[in-house]
Amino acid sequence: MKKVVIGMIGCGFAARLHLEGYKKIYGIEVCIKAASAVGDKKVIEDFARDAGIETIYEDYRHMLTDEEIEVIDICTPPFLHEEMVIDALKAGKHVICEKPLTGYFEQNNKDQDIGFAVAKSEMYQSVMNSLKRIEDAVSISKKQFMYAENWIYASGVQKIKELLIAKNSKILFIHAEESHNGSHAYHAANWKYTGGGVLIRQGCHPISGVLYLKQAEAEMRGEEIQVESVLADVGVTTAGLSEEEHVYIDAHPVDVEDLANITITFSDKSKAHIISGDMVVGGMRNCMDVYTNNAVHKCSINPNTSLVSYHADEVGLSDVYIAEKVGTKQGWQFVGLEEEVMRGYAGELQDFMECAAYDRKPLSDFKIAYDTAKVMYAAYQSAEENRRICLIDHTEVREDLC
Repeated sequence: MKKVVIGMIGCGFAARLHLEGYKKIYGIEVCIKAASAVGDKKVIEDFARDAGIETIYEDYRHMLTDEEIEVIDICTPPFLHEEMVIDALKAGKHVICEKPLTGYFEQNNKDQDIGFAVAKSEMYQSVMNSLKRIEDAVSISKKQFMYAENWIYASGVQKIKELLIAKNSKILFIHAEESHNGSHAYHAANWKYTGGGVLIRQGCHPISGVLYLKQAEAEMRGEEIQVESVLADVGVTTAGLSEEEHVYIDAHPVDVEDLANITITFSDKSKAHIISGDMVVGGMRNCMDVYTNNAVHKCSINPNTSLVSYHADEVGLSDVYIAEKVGTKQGWQFVGLEEEVMRGYAGELQDFMECAAYDRKPLSDFKIAYDTAKVMYAAYQSAEENRRICLIDHTEVREDLC
């Protein structure tokens, strides 16, 4: 049996999701040899103990010198991604990187609300430069870059891809959404930590899912389909809420948006409409509707109706998981079943381990990560300048074709 040895960077929510995924890998032996994280030492020690990891590094660069480690799994905030990805690739490691790949953070101006102070056109160019540096490192390394975008591996999205190919369908329009009721994370409110608001925190998921299906369609047809333009509107819908009215919505943006509305036009003139927001009470809303010339596919990642339960009260349910970000367990509930499969986490890490073991390309690769970041920051520029942004290649924004 093939064996893959992993070093993990980060010990937060995403890292623990990955740990659960690794437990379900089949056909390959997975060994998590070491972990590294900054901050409270006790947190990383607890993480390592729970995962059975023997070696802890305060500086991830020391972990990169371990020749036995083949894969570096990066589960850190996105403002750390670029340096870590490039360092790991230069060290000859395959890389798994959480989403989004990169963004605009400007860590030199920590006391400034950069979401207000910096032009989005400047952010776009900075992100494109970051993507180019990572792209060069990936190309030179000849190692696998694996983009941890679970939407691509969600059961419904993978089935839609199968049906599209079987029917030789032409995608005409896609509507996709990921919305929450806010975020408890302190960094979600500040651009300097997250690189934006709900567009980058949540919108990255449906954007990647849309790009993946259009990429699959292009490959099926032997064509090249590119993003031709992006038109977006973003805003802060919760600004008018009092503290009492905020009780069910944990969104307190400082210099970021809590709602984003994006239209993507592709070079084949098909379109996609993407929503991301922090205004959904009662749990997450992750969905995708795909309209083609010969079929319609309606995918509800969550909530879905695999199990719908009603409880007159919450007695006895305190330790029972219902679904992520559900405010109450009373009343009708859409119960999450096999969420690690339905939401793509199991398929994602299974694919990545097979890629590392057999050195093959993942379904969620660098191109998806690159194009997602490019679309997101073109959307930010579109919203700020109140115009359509036309994208014709990987290096510039053009107005003359709009």
